[in-house]
Amino acid sequence: MTYQEAVSQIKETFMRADVSEHKGHLALQVHLTGEGEGILYAELNDSELKVEPYDYYDYDVAFTVDTADFLKIINGKLDPIFAFTIGKLKVDGDLDKALEIKNLIKSIK
Repeated sequence: MTYQEAVSQIKETFMRADVSEHKGHLALQVHLTGEGEGILYAELNDSELKVEPYDYYDYDVAFTVDTADFLKIINGKLDPIFAFTIGKLKVDGDLDKALEIKNLIKSIK
């Protein structure tokens, strides 16, 4: 899988999330490792979600994760808390904001 393919799959998955009721701001930087290595960000501002293949320096939280594992996480096949606990997901920044990913994942249809 190329970086572009990974970003495309991640963006497609995230854009199926129902964020219509979300209030507040979350800026998530994702450092993908392994196949499809690269950086992207997801920004949720009230009920608007953006996912872009750029480095976002003013993030609330950053994840470092293997591309395949991140795809499993956002598709509900790998619990992000479990992934963190066993070292598959590294978190830098605001842990409360990091936990918001669970709500975002739950809203993906």
